[in-house]
Amino acid sequence: MNPASLRWKIAALVTLASTVVAAMIGLLVHQATWQRALDIGEARAQMALDKSLAPADRPGGTPDDVVTVEELPDALAAQLRPGRPVIWYGLDHRDEPWIWAAQPYGSDGRQAVSVQISMGSELRSLYALDRSMVKAGLLALAGVVPLSVLAAELPNRRLRRMARTARQIAGGNLAARTDAGGRDEIAEIGAGLNSMAASLQRRLLAEQRFTADVAHDLRTPLMGLLTASQLLPDGQATDMVRDRIGVLRGLVDDLLEISHLDATGEQPDRQPVPLADLVRESLHRVDVPADLHIVGDQGDTTAVTDARRLERIVANLLLNARTHGAAPVMITVRSRQIVIRDHGPGFPPDLLANLNKGQAQRFHTGRTERGRGHGLGLTIVLGHARIIGASLQFANPVNGGASVAITLPN
Repeated sequence: MNPASLRWKIAALVTLASTVVAAMIGLLVHQATWQRALDIGEARAQMALDKSLAPADRPGGTPDDVVTVEELPDALAAQLRPGRPVIWYGLDHRDEPWIWAAQPYGSDGRQAVSVQISMGSELRSLYALDRSMVKAGLLALAGVVPLSVLAAELPNRRLRRMARTARQIAGGNLAARTDAGGRDEIAEIGAGLNSMAASLQRRLLAEQRFTADVAHDLRTPLMGLLTASQLLPDGQATDMVRDRIGVLRGLVDDLLEISHLDATGEQPDRQPVPLADLVRESLHRVDVPADLHIVGDQGDTTAVTDARRLERIVANLLLNARTHGAAPVMITVRSRQIVIRDHGPGFPPDLLANLNKGQAQRFHTGRTERGRGHGLGLTIVLGHARIIGASLQFANPVNGGASVAITLPN
Protein backbone atom coordinates (compact mmCIF):
# COMPACT_ATOMS: atom_id res chain seq x y z
CA MET A 1 0.00 0.00 0.00
CA ASN A 2 2.94 2.33 -0.50
CA PRO A 3 1.48 5.47 -2.19
CA ALA A 4 4.84 6.13 -3.86
CA SER A 5 4.85 2.74 -5.60
CA LEU A 6 4.65 2.44 -9.36
CA ARG A 7 1.29 0.69 -9.10
CA TRP A 8 -0.44 3.67 -7.50
CA LYS A 9 1.30 6.13 -9.82
CA ILE A 10 0.00 4.22 -12.85
CA ALA A 11 -3.47 4.03 -11.30
CA ALA A 12 -3.42 7.78 -10.58
CA LEU A 13 -2.27 8.52 -14.13
CA VAL A 14 -5.02 6.33 -15.63
CA THR A 15 -7.60 7.93 -13.33
CA LEU A 16 -6.46 11.43 -14.28
CA ALA A 17 -6.48 10.61 -17.99
CA SER A 18 -9.93 9.03 -17.73
CA THR A 19 -11.25 12.04 -15.81
CA VAL A 20 -9.91 14.47 -18.41
CA VAL A 21 -11.35 12.42 -21.28
CA ALA A 22 -14.72 12.11 -19.55
CA ALA A 23 -14.79 15.86 -18.81
CA MET A 24 -13.93 16.76 -22.40
CA ILE A 25 -16.56 14.40 -23.82
CA GLY A 26 -19.15 15.71 -21.35
CA LEU A 27 -18.33 19.31 -22.29
CA LEU A 28 -18.62 18.56 -26.01
CA VAL A 29 -21.93 16.72 -25.52
CA HIS A 30 -23.23 19.60 -23.36
CA GLN A 31 -22.30 22.22 -25.94
CA ALA A 32 -23.60 20.20 -28.91
CA THR A 33 -26.90 19.43 -27.17
CA TRP A 34 -27.48 23.04 -26.14
CA GLN A 35 -26.51 24.36 -29.57
CA ARG A 36 -28.98 21.96 -31.17
CA ALA A 37 -31.69 23.10 -28.74
CA LEU A 38 -30.91 26.74 -29.61
CA ASP A 39 -31.02 26.00 -33.35
CA ILE A 40 -34.41 24.30 -32.97
CA GLY A 41 -35.69 27.15 -30.79
CA GLU A 42 -34.53 29.77 -33.28
CA ALA A 43 -36.24 27.87 -36.12
CA ARG A 44 -39.47 27.71 -34.12
CA ALA A 45 -39.23 31.38 -33.28
CA GLN A 46 -38.67 32.26 -36.95
CA MET A 47 -41.67 30.18 -37.96
CA ALA A 48 -43.85 31.83 -35.29
CA LEU A 49 -42.68 35.29 -36.42
CA ASP A 50 -43.51 34.50 -40.03
CA LYS A 51 -46.96 33.31 -38.94
CA SER A 52 -47.55 36.53 -37.01
CA LEU A 53 -46.48 38.64 -40.01
CA ALA A 54 -48.66 36.68 -42.48
CA PRO A 55 -51.89 38.75 -41.96
CA ALA A 56 -49.99 41.89 -42.96
CA ASP A 57 -49.49 40.46 -46.44
CA ARG A 58 -53.24 40.58 -47.08
CA PRO A 59 -54.94 43.85 -48.03
CA GLY A 60 -56.01 45.66 -44.88
CA GLY A 61 -54.46 43.01 -42.70
CA THR A 62 -52.67 43.70 -39.42
CA PRO A 63 -49.86 41.51 -38.02
CA ASP A 64 -50.45 39.55 -34.83
CA ASP A 65 -48.41 40.03 -31.62
CA VAL A 66 -47.68 43.73 -32.16
CA VAL A 67 -45.96 45.30 -29.15
CA THR A 68 -44.17 48.53 -28.45
CA VAL A 69 -40.40 48.56 -28.61
CA GLU A 70 -40.24 49.58 -24.93
CA GLU A 71 -41.81 46.24 -23.97
CA LEU A 72 -38.91 44.32 -25.49
CA PRO A 73 -35.63 43.60 -23.67
CA ASP A 74 -33.15 46.41 -24.12
CA ALA A 75 -30.56 44.19 -25.77
CA LEU A 76 -33.13 43.00 -28.30
CA ALA A 77 -34.52 46.50 -28.96
CA ALA A 78 -31.00 47.79 -29.66
CA GLN A 79 -30.60 45.26 -32.48
CA LEU A 80 -33.87 46.06 -34.31
CA ARG A 81 -33.52 47.39 -37.86
CA PRO A 82 -36.36 48.18 -40.30
CA GLY A 83 -37.32 45.25 -42.49
CA ARG A 84 -34.95 42.78 -40.82
CA PRO A 85 -36.01 40.15 -38.25
CA VAL A 86 -33.88 39.64 -35.10
CA ILE A 87 -33.53 36.31 -33.24
CA TRP A 88 -32.32 36.78 -29.64
CA TYR A 89 -31.85 34.46 -26.63
CA GLY A 90 -32.01 35.80 -23.10
CA LEU A 91 -33.77 35.80 -19.72
CA ASP A 92 -36.96 37.58 -18.86
CA HIS A 93 -37.70 39.47 -15.63
CA ARG A 94 -38.27 36.12 -13.85
CA ASP A 95 -34.91 34.75 -15.09
CA GLU A 96 -36.67 32.30 -17.37
CA PRO A 97 -34.84 31.46 -20.63
CA TRP A 98 -36.62 32.54 -23.84
CA ILE A 99 -35.89 32.99 -27.52
CA TRP A 100 -37.37 36.16 -28.99
CA ALA A 101 -38.03 36.75 -32.67
CA ALA A 102 -38.88 40.39 -33.49
CA GLN A 103 -39.18 42.67 -36.49
CA PRO A 104 -39.98 46.40 -36.58
CA TYR A 105 -43.50 47.34 -37.70
CA GLY A 106 -44.80 50.68 -38.80
CA SER A 107 -43.13 53.78 -40.12
CA ASP A 108 -42.42 55.44 -36.79
CA GLY A 109 -40.26 52.55 -35.46
CA ARG A 110 -42.05 52.51 -32.12
CA GLN A 111 -43.76 49.18 -32.70
CA ALA A 112 -42.56 45.68 -33.51
CA VAL A 113 -43.96 42.24 -34.10
CA SER A 114 -42.52 39.91 -31.40
CA VAL A 115 -42.94 36.24 -30.51
CA GLN A 116 -41.37 34.24 -27.64
CA ILE A 117 -40.37 30.57 -27.47
CA SER A 118 -39.68 29.18 -23.99
CA MET A 119 -36.35 27.32 -23.54
CA GLY A 120 -37.03 26.26 -19.95
CA SER A 121 -37.81 22.63 -20.73
CA GLU A 122 -34.78 22.37 -23.01
CA LEU A 123 -32.54 23.87 -20.33
CA ARG A 124 -33.92 21.52 -17.67
CA SER A 125 -33.37 18.60 -20.02
CA LEU A 126 -29.79 19.77 -20.52
CA TYR A 127 -29.21 19.91 -16.75
CA ALA A 128 -30.64 16.41 -16.43
CA LEU A 129 -28.30 15.24 -19.19
CA ASP A 130 -25.34 16.83 -17.35
CA ARG A 131 -26.26 15.03 -14.14
CA SER A 132 -26.59 11.74 -16.00
CA MET A 133 -23.17 12.22 -17.62
CA VAL A 134 -21.58 13.02 -14.23
CA LYS A 135 -23.10 9.89 -12.69
CA ALA A 136 -22.01 7.78 -15.64
CA GLY A 137 -18.48 9.25 -15.41
CA LEU A 138 -18.25 8.50 -11.70
CA LEU A 139 -19.47 4.94 -12.26
CA ALA A 140 -16.92 4.53 -15.05
CA LEU A 141 -14.13 5.82 -12.78
CA ALA A 142 -15.27 3.46 -10.03
CA GLY A 143 -14.61 0.62 -12.45
CA VAL A 144 -11.51 2.08 -14.12
CA VAL A 145 -9.54 2.73 -10.91
CA PRO A 146 -9.64 -0.88 -9.58
CA LEU A 147 -8.97 -2.23 -13.06
CA SER A 148 -5.98 0.10 -13.50
CA VAL A 149 -4.62 -0.94 -10.11
CA LEU A 150 -4.94 -4.61 -11.07
CA ALA A 151 -3.41 -3.97 -14.49
CA ALA A 152 -0.47 -2.12 -12.91
CA GLU A 153 0.08 -4.91 -10.39
CA LEU A 154 1.51 -7.32 -12.97
CA PRO A 155 4.48 -5.14 -14.07
CA ASN A 156 4.86 -3.97 -10.47
CA ARG A 157 5.11 -7.58 -9.31
CA ARG A 158 7.71 -8.36 -11.96
CA LEU A 159 9.76 -5.32 -10.91
CA ARG A 160 9.56 -6.35 -7.23
CA ARG A 161 10.74 -9.83 -8.18
CA MET A 162 13.76 -8.34 -9.94
CA ALA A 163 14.44 -6.07 -6.96
CA ARG A 164 14.47 -9.11 -4.63
CA THR A 165 16.88 -10.87 -6.98
CA ALA A 166 19.13 -7.80 -7.06
CA ARG A 167 19.17 -7.70 -3.25
CA GLN A 168 20.07 -11.40 -3.15
CA ILE A 169 22.94 -10.77 -5.57
CA ALA A 170 24.10 -7.80 -3.48
CA GLY A 171 23.98 -10.05 -0.42
CA GLY A 172 26.39 -12.50 -2.05
CA ASN A 173 24.05 -15.01 -3.68
CA LEU A 174 25.40 -14.73 -7.22
CA ALA A 175 23.44 -17.81 -8.27
CA ALA A 176 20.14 -15.88 -7.90
CA ARG A 177 18.28 -15.30 -11.15
CA THR A 178 14.99 -13.66 -12.06
CA ASP A 179 12.30 -14.62 -14.56
CA ALA A 180 10.78 -11.34 -15.74
CA GLY A 181 8.72 -12.99 -18.49
CA GLY A 182 7.32 -11.27 -21.57
CA ARG A 183 9.17 -9.39 -24.28
CA ASP A 184 8.86 -5.80 -23.08
CA GLU A 185 11.30 -3.39 -21.43
CA ILE A 186 10.91 -5.09 -18.05
CA ALA A 187 11.99 -8.39 -19.62
CA GLU A 188 15.05 -6.62 -21.06
CA ILE A 189 15.95 -5.30 -17.61
CA GLY A 190 15.55 -8.82 -16.16
CA ALA A 191 17.76 -10.29 -18.88
CA GLY A 192 20.38 -7.62 -18.18
CA LEU A 193 20.23 -8.39 -14.46
CA ASN A 194 20.70 -12.12 -15.08
CA SER A 195 23.57 -11.43 -17.45
CA MET A 196 25.25 -9.18 -14.90
CA ALA A 197 24.87 -11.80 -12.14
CA ALA A 198 26.28 -14.53 -14.39
CA SER A 199 29.26 -12.36 -15.31
CA LEU A 200 29.94 -11.53 -11.65
CA GLN A 201 29.65 -15.19 -10.71
CA ARG A 202 32.13 -16.21 -13.39
CA ARG A 203 34.60 -13.55 -12.29
CA LEU A 204 34.25 -14.47 -8.62
CA LEU A 205 34.76 -18.16 -9.34
CA ALA A 206 37.83 -17.31 -11.43
CA GLU A 207 39.19 -15.22 -8.56
CA GLN A 208 38.52 -17.98 -6.06
CA ARG A 209 40.23 -20.57 -8.26
CA PHE A 210 43.17 -18.23 -8.75
CA THR A 211 43.48 -17.68 -4.99
CA ALA A 212 43.39 -21.40 -4.27
CA ASP A 213 45.86 -22.23 -7.07
CA VAL A 214 48.32 -19.55 -5.97
CA ALA A 215 48.15 -20.68 -2.34
CA HIS A 216 48.77 -24.33 -3.24
CA ASP A 217 51.54 -23.53 -5.72
CA LEU A 218 53.34 -21.32 -3.20
CA ARG A 219 53.16 -23.84 -0.39
CA THR A 220 55.82 -26.24 -1.74
CA PRO A 221 58.56 -23.65 -2.44
CA LEU A 222 57.67 -21.93 0.81
CA MET A 223 58.32 -25.08 2.79
CA GLY A 224 61.66 -25.36 0.99
CA LEU A 225 62.55 -21.79 1.96
CA LEU A 226 61.51 -22.48 5.53
CA THR A 227 63.70 -25.57 5.71
CA ALA A 228 66.64 -23.74 4.11
CA SER A 229 66.32 -20.86 6.57
CA GLN A 230 66.77 -23.27 9.46
CA LEU A 231 70.18 -24.25 8.04
CA LEU A 232 71.47 -20.67 7.91
CA PRO A 233 73.88 -19.53 10.65
CA ASP A 234 72.32 -17.37 13.32
CA GLY A 235 72.65 -13.64 12.80
CA GLN A 236 70.77 -10.45 12.02
CA ALA A 237 70.43 -11.24 8.30
CA THR A 238 69.14 -14.74 9.07
CA ASP A 239 66.59 -13.34 11.50
CA MET A 240 65.33 -10.95 8.82
CA VAL A 241 65.04 -13.77 6.30
CA ARG A 242 63.19 -15.99 8.77
CA ASP A 243 60.86 -13.10 9.67
CA ARG A 244 59.94 -12.45 6.01
CA ILE A 245 59.45 -16.17 5.42
CA GLY A 246 57.11 -16.23 8.43
CA VAL A 247 55.07 -13.34 6.99
CA LEU A 248 54.92 -15.12 3.63
CA ARG A 249 53.83 -18.33 5.33
CA GLY A 250 51.06 -16.49 7.15
CA LEU A 251 49.89 -14.99 3.86
CA VAL A 252 49.81 -18.41 2.18
CA ASP A 253 47.93 -19.91 5.13
CA ASP A 254 45.39 -17.08 4.94
CA LEU A 255 44.96 -17.63 1.21
CA LEU A 256 44.38 -21.34 1.76
CA GLU A 257 41.86 -20.56 4.50
CA ILE A 258 40.00 -18.13 2.26
CA SER A 259 39.87 -20.74 -0.51
CA HIS A 260 38.25 -23.15 1.97
CA LEU A 261 35.79 -20.46 3.09
CA ASP A 262 34.89 -19.78 -0.53
CA ALA A 263 34.10 -23.43 -1.10
CA THR A 264 30.46 -24.39 -0.70
CA GLY A 265 29.27 -26.92 1.84
CA GLU A 266 31.24 -25.63 4.86
CA GLN A 267 29.32 -26.54 8.01
CA PRO A 268 30.05 -25.47 11.62
CA ASP A 269 30.90 -28.00 14.34
CA ARG A 270 28.65 -26.72 17.12
CA GLN A 271 29.26 -27.56 20.76
CA PRO A 272 29.04 -25.78 24.13
CA VAL A 273 31.95 -23.31 24.37
CA PRO A 274 32.92 -21.24 27.46
CA LEU A 275 33.52 -17.86 25.85
CA ALA A 276 35.77 -16.55 28.62
CA ASP A 277 38.12 -19.55 28.35
CA LEU A 278 38.16 -19.27 24.56
CA VAL A 279 39.17 -15.59 24.74
CA ARG A 280 41.95 -16.40 27.23
CA GLU A 281 43.33 -19.10 24.91
CA SER A 282 43.22 -16.67 21.97
CA LEU A 283 45.09 -14.03 23.97
CA HIS A 284 47.73 -16.56 24.93
CA ARG A 285 48.11 -17.83 21.36
CA VAL A 286 48.44 -14.47 19.60
CA ASP A 287 50.29 -12.84 22.53
CA VAL A 288 48.34 -9.58 22.43
CA PRO A 289 48.20 -7.60 25.72
CA ALA A 290 44.56 -6.92 26.53
CA ASP A 291 42.28 -6.19 29.48
CA LEU A 292 39.64 -8.92 29.83
CA HIS A 293 36.35 -8.06 31.53
CA ILE A 294 33.70 -10.76 32.08
CA VAL A 295 30.13 -9.60 32.68
CA GLY A 296 28.22 -12.02 34.92
CA ASP A 297 29.27 -15.50 36.00
CA GLN A 298 31.65 -17.41 33.79
CA GLY A 299 29.04 -20.13 33.38
CA ASP A 300 26.61 -17.60 31.93
CA THR A 301 28.99 -16.93 29.04
CA THR A 302 28.81 -20.46 27.62
CA ALA A 303 27.43 -20.55 24.06
CA VAL A 304 26.82 -23.32 21.53
CA THR A 305 29.02 -22.58 18.53
CA ASP A 306 32.02 -23.74 16.51
CA ALA A 307 34.96 -23.21 18.86
CA ARG A 308 37.66 -23.36 16.16
CA ARG A 309 36.01 -20.80 13.92
CA LEU A 310 35.09 -18.48 16.78
CA GLU A 311 38.66 -18.65 18.12
CA ARG A 312 39.91 -17.76 14.63
CA ILE A 313 37.58 -14.74 14.55
CA VAL A 314 38.76 -13.51 17.96
CA ALA A 315 42.43 -14.10 17.13
CA ASN A 316 42.21 -12.20 13.85
CA LEU A 317 40.44 -9.28 15.47
CA LEU A 318 43.07 -9.16 18.22
CA LEU A 319 45.86 -9.20 15.64
CA ASN A 320 44.04 -6.47 13.71
CA ALA A 321 43.80 -4.37 16.90
CA ARG A 322 47.52 -4.82 17.59
CA THR A 323 48.57 -4.13 13.98
CA HIS A 324 46.28 -1.26 13.10
CA GLY A 325 45.08 0.05 16.45
CA ALA A 326 46.75 1.09 19.68
CA ALA A 327 46.83 0.08 23.34
CA PRO A 328 44.99 -0.47 25.52
CA VAL A 329 43.06 -3.32 23.92
CA MET A 330 39.93 -4.15 25.92
CA ILE A 331 37.78 -7.30 25.68
CA THR A 332 34.32 -7.60 27.21
CA VAL A 333 32.68 -11.02 27.41
CA ARG A 334 29.00 -11.43 28.22
CA SER A 335 26.27 -13.89 27.35
CA ARG A 336 26.59 -14.75 23.61
CA GLN A 337 28.69 -11.66 22.93
CA ILE A 338 32.36 -10.70 22.74
CA VAL A 339 33.38 -7.05 22.25
CA ILE A 340 36.97 -6.19 21.25
CA ARG A 341 38.06 -2.57 21.31
CA ASP A 342 41.33 -0.75 20.72
CA HIS A 343 42.26 2.92 21.04
CA GLY A 344 43.86 3.54 17.65
CA PRO A 345 42.71 5.73 14.75
CA GLY A 346 39.58 3.64 14.13
CA PHE A 347 38.24 2.18 10.91
CA PRO A 348 38.26 4.35 7.77
CA PRO A 349 34.68 5.43 6.91
CA ASP A 350 34.57 3.54 3.60
CA LEU A 351 35.95 0.36 5.18
CA LEU A 352 33.56 0.68 8.14
CA ALA A 353 30.52 0.96 5.84
CA ASN A 354 31.56 -2.11 3.83
CA LEU A 355 32.30 -4.19 6.93
CA ASN A 356 28.85 -3.51 8.40
CA LYS A 357 27.39 -4.69 5.09
CA GLY A 358 29.31 -7.95 5.42
CA GLN A 359 31.80 -7.00 2.71
CA ALA A 360 35.58 -6.79 2.90
CA GLN A 361 37.87 -6.06 -0.02
CA ARG A 362 40.79 -8.46 -0.09
CA PHE A 363 44.27 -6.96 0.23
CA HIS A 364 42.72 -3.69 1.41
CA THR A 365 43.91 -2.30 4.75
CA GLY A 366 42.36 1.18 4.62
CA ARG A 367 44.42 4.29 5.17
CA THR A 368 48.17 4.12 5.58
CA GLU A 369 48.21 5.22 9.21
CA ARG A 370 46.46 1.97 10.18
CA GLY A 371 49.76 0.20 9.89
CA ARG A 372 50.96 -2.88 8.05
CA GLY A 373 49.13 -5.99 6.91
CA HIS A 374 47.94 -7.74 3.77
CA GLY A 375 44.22 -7.10 4.29
CA LEU A 376 42.97 -10.70 4.53
CA GLY A 377 42.27 -10.91 8.25
CA LEU A 378 38.86 -9.21 8.16
CA THR A 379 37.89 -11.24 5.08
CA ILE A 380 38.56 -14.42 7.08
CA VAL A 381 36.62 -12.99 10.04
CA LEU A 382 33.56 -12.31 7.90
CA GLY A 383 33.78 -15.76 6.28
CA HIS A 384 33.85 -17.66 9.59
CA ALA A 385 31.12 -15.43 11.06
CA ARG A 386 28.88 -16.23 8.11
CA ILE A 387 29.34 -19.97 8.61
CA ILE A 388 28.64 -19.98 12.36
CA GLY A 389 25.79 -17.48 12.01
CA ALA A 390 27.41 -14.77 14.14
CA SER A 391 26.65 -11.10 13.55
CA LEU A 392 29.47 -8.56 13.58
CA GLN A 393 29.01 -4.89 14.43
CA PHE A 394 31.97 -2.65 13.55
CA ALA A 395 32.09 0.85 15.01
CA ASN A 396 34.30 3.82 15.84
CA PRO A 397 33.41 4.92 19.41
CA VAL A 398 32.99 8.66 19.93
CA ASN A 399 35.95 8.81 22.31
CA GLY A 400 38.31 7.19 19.80
CA GLY A 401 39.46 3.77 18.72
CA ALA A 402 37.71 0.91 16.95
CA SER A 403 35.38 -1.74 18.34
CA VAL A 404 33.93 -5.00 17.03
CA ALA A 405 30.98 -6.73 18.70
CA ILE A 406 30.61 -10.48 17.99
CA THR A 407 27.07 -11.65 18.75
CA LEU A 408 26.35 -15.38 18.58
CA PRO A 409 22.95 -16.82 17.69
CA ASN A 410 20.74 -18.52 20.25
